Amino acid sequence: MRGKRAVVLGGAGFVGSHLCERLLDDGAESVLAVDNLITGNEANVRTLKPRAGFQFVKQDITEGLEVDGPVDFVLNLASPASPIDYANLPIETLRVGSIGTENALKLAEKKKAVFLMASTSEVYGDPLVHPQKEDYWGNVNPIGPRSVYDEAKRYSEAISAAYERSRGVNVRIVRIFNTYGPRMRLNDGRVVPAFVGQALKGEDFSVFGDGSQTRSFCYVKDLVDGLVRLILSDVRGPVNIGNPREMTIKQFAEAVREAAGGGRQIVYHPLPKDDPKQRQPDITRARTLLGWEPKVKLEDGLRDTIAYFREVAGRPSGA
Repeated sequence: MRGKRAVVLGGAGFVGSHLCERLLDDGAESVLAVDNLITGNEANVRTLKPRAGFQFVKQDITEGLEVDGPVDFVLNLASPASPIDYANLPIETLRVGSIGTENALKLAEKKKAVFLMASTSEVYGDPLVHPQKEDYWGNVNPIGPRSVYDEAKRYSEAISAAYERSRGVNVRIVRIFNTYGPRMRLNDGRVVPAFVGQALKGEDFSVFGDGSQTRSFCYVKDLVDGLVRLILSDVRGPVNIGNPREMTIKQFAEAVREAAGGGRQIVYHPLPKDDPKQRQPDITRARTLLGWEPKVKLEDGLRDTIAYFREVAGRPSGA
């Protein structure tokens, strides 16, 4: 990355801020974080602002995207990503996946930059194939409650592939599986902050369904390492990045209880419509083409994540 210039869209988000930090640590000359803060948080990049080469701009990429000077990488992580967020922001989610992605692709085309599209395991829907490989087309309800996110990401992959085929844009597509770590929002509705918050408050764990549905949890630093390896590679086509260690939601609640030293009993609630029963990545392509696989153990990642949430809980309001 030494001497390279990158634009990170969604740069004040959970994953985006970690990616900005990694690019700077790897010697990038310039990192521009763009975020409209609809779900991101400027506090996530507070420690990056004094660093040479870093710049933050508050901007909605659906309204246009102009960047001065040369750009080597355009990294599109801009989107609401939690069920609560895209339920509350359905139109915004669809617009950023469509209009926002095309504006990002136009920037990459203009600058002759490598374009990274951060897609999601949600494109597989409630999968009928397990584990999920990149050649699986998915099982998605196009008008269901999760469809605004699923279809926004499926469209963003389609238009990225179209720009690559018809206009020669240098495209990389990553399908991100469940990721956790510091800088997640405690109230964003995803299972990691939900369970950690309940554990720290000594509350019951809220499990939807019977707790037998499975997920695979990747620590954010491992994920970011995969993203960097991908943009520096010549790999074409989607690549799964996630941790293949599969566990039930009930097992995960017990892991959080042990790591946090808190939490009460598990309380079961009805399973939301179209909630996937299984989620586990096949990471053969990432292993063989990128030399990547996750290294951080769940127990270690949870320890750091819980420490972060404890610190946030102790800060003054608005800090």
